[in-house]
Amino acid sequence: MEIIDAVFVYQMRQQNELRWHGRLHSHGDNEFEVHYFLGGEGVFLNGKTYYNVHPGSLFISNPHTIHSIKAQAQDPVTYYAILLSLKEEELVLIDMLRQQEHHGAYQIGTNYRFFFEEVKEKGLSQLPNRRQSACHQLFSLLFQLVDGMEWLGNDSESRHLERALRIMQKNVMGSLTLGELAAELKLTNSYFIRLFEKRMRQTPMKYYMKLKIEAASALLTCTDLSVKEIAAKLGFSSEFHFSKQFKLKTSLAPTYYRQQYLQQLGETEKISFPSP
Repeated sequence: MEIIDAVFVYQMRQQNELRWHGRLHSHGDNEFEVHYFLGGEGVFLNGKTYYNVHPGSLFISNPHTIHSIKAQAQDPVTYYAILLSLKEEELVLIDMLRQQEHHGAYQIGTNYRFFFEEVKEKGLSQLPNRRQSACHQLFSLLFQLVDGMEWLGNDSESRHLERALRIMQKNVMGSLTLGELAAELKLTNSYFIRLFEKRMRQTPMKYYMKLKIEAASALLTCTDLSVKEIAAKLGFSSEFHFSKQFKLKTSLAPTYYRQQYLQQLGETEKISFPSP
């Protein structure tokens, strides 16, 4: 197994963003995509079938299966998407997933935020052993989903980190201190930092800043908001502070990033919500 790409989309509400994620697309041979929805309401097109999206629902799209997310800005969708490629020797899992093509949604609940964040972080790592670790985690989850078994990744450390990620993601548009976060979790600052670094290989505040920069990237490419307006929206003390942090994380100034990475959206087929 190889994780080709992994993304986290927080409260998709901008029109360009809605159009981009609502486009009809599919993937190549032995490429499967997992979508895990954490918030919002909408419709997921998988093949020829429309499914209602609810928090805690998970979908698997098979190779060459056209899929799309139809959502509305009034009830923004938050989700993880993991694109993976399976090898020919993993034929057992390939066959199992293909047989599940018309399964619809797996209702696994909303307590897997940390699991998917960990898979995303590891899967995109430059270190081969961390990428392999992410593949093993996802491999195990897929087998258990298809086999109808309950996922058991619910240890106390994961529960703390699950809540921490939920709080940080909820407060991307605002401000949050380490002390406030640790107090909400009923942990000491030092213990929380050790726990977070052990599992995420970065401090909580570095991760929180990373979330803000990811949100800023979406705002730069999907809206006409000025850099100053984006800085204020994300809770930065000044445009200068925002620009400095953005360049530190992306190696590009916000204005240059917008010029280079502005999404080139083609005409996408209109998708209607199915009748209730």
